[in-house]
Amino acid sequence: MAKKRSILDRYTASQKYIVSRGKALTFPASPFKKELKNDEVYGAVIDMPMSPTVLSTLVCFVNGAANLYFNLGGEYVNAAARYRGVAQASFDFIKNATACLDCCEKTTKFDMPTAGKNFVYLLTKGGVYKTEIAPNAIPTEAESKKKLHYYYQRVMAELRTAQLKDQAAGISDGFISSK
Repeated sequence: MAKKRSILDRYTASQKYIVSRGKALTFPASPFKKELKNDEVYGAVIDMPMSPTVLSTLVCFVNGAANLYFNLGGEYVNAAARYRGVAQASFDFIKNATACLDCCEKTTKFDMPTAGKNFVYLLTKGGVYKTEIAPNAIPTEAESKKKLHYYYQRVMAELRTAQLKDQAAGISDGFISSK
């Protein structure tokens, strides 16, 4: 009989996932507009436990890009290029994230969460800021954390709608896979 996994155990992660997440966390501001202030958010990486064995990481940038990576190697990418709703939700999230830096602390450590908490990393020219959000405790969270949660859940909803449209159209390019 297999040992039951504790919610405190770290997630198993594929090399593909580790590399994708690492690239996102260190993506420079230079491809975006040059006028960015040091404390202006241009990207976000959100680690969200989905189950005791599945961890997803949402990556959004100010240009509207929004990709989803899974710890075992699956991904859903390039939907923003096909669906305006995904790009708009991602753009809105990043533009509003700057006002939420007050609930974050600057960090150089990018650990992955255990169960029960989402780790939100906000990328600025001045460094990376982190906060933890407990989705089950949203009503008790600070207003800034509630806003962040709302905006990245909106991106997730748009990605889910895009995925359903892709399935209906028979599009598999960028679809969740573990290649």
